[in-house]
Amino acid sequence: MVSSGFYFWIYMEKLWSPWRSQYIESFKEKKAPTGCIFCSAKDEKAGEPDSLVVVKNKLTMIVMNLYPYNNGHLMIVPYRHISEFDHLTSDERIEIFSEVERSIKALKMTLRPEGFNIGANLGKAAGAGIDTHLHFHVVPRWNGDTNFMPVLGEVKVLSQDLLKGRDELREAFKVL
Repeated sequence: MVSSGFYFWIYMEKLWSPWRSQYIESFKEKKAPTGCIFCSAKDEKAGEPDSLVVVKNKLTMIVMNLYPYNNGHLMIVPYRHISEFDHLTSDERIEIFSEVERSIKALKMTLRPEGFNIGANLGKAAGAGIDTHLHFHVVPRWNGDTNFMPVLGEVKVLSQDLLKGRDELREAFKVL
C-alpha cells in the first residue's frame, strides 16, 4: 500500500527554482551572525550593497525582512535593544508609527499593493522569531496572494529579488 503522501508527491506539479541554490550556497561562505541581528544592522549604512537596511532615522531604522511573508515585507526597528512595547519612549512610538505611514506610502509607490498587514509579534508565544528586540512589520498584500504553496509545499514563492526591492524602496523613501 502506498502512503497518500507518496501518491501526492508523484502526481503533484513541481516548481523548480535553480537560482535559489546561489542564495543558499552564499550562506556557506558567511559565518552565522552572533548577537542581535537588529543591533548589528544599526551599525550598517543604509546604502551598503549587502545591507537590508532601507532607511535610518533618529531613533529607528527600516529593514527588509530576510525571510519575507510577501514581496516588500518591511520591519520598523527601534535602535534600543528592548523587547517590551511599554518600554518604548513616546518619541520612539511617534517615530515608529510615522515610519509605518511612510512605509505604506513607499510600498504603494513601488509595488502597488491592494492592502497591508501591520503589527508586532510580542513574545515567542505570539510568533516572534526574534523576541528580544522589538520590531514592527509592514507586509504588503494583494488579492489572491495566498495559494496552495505555503499550505501544501511549506514554501512561499516570492516574485521579486530582495535586493532589487530594497533598492526601489530606498529611492521611494528619498522622495517622501
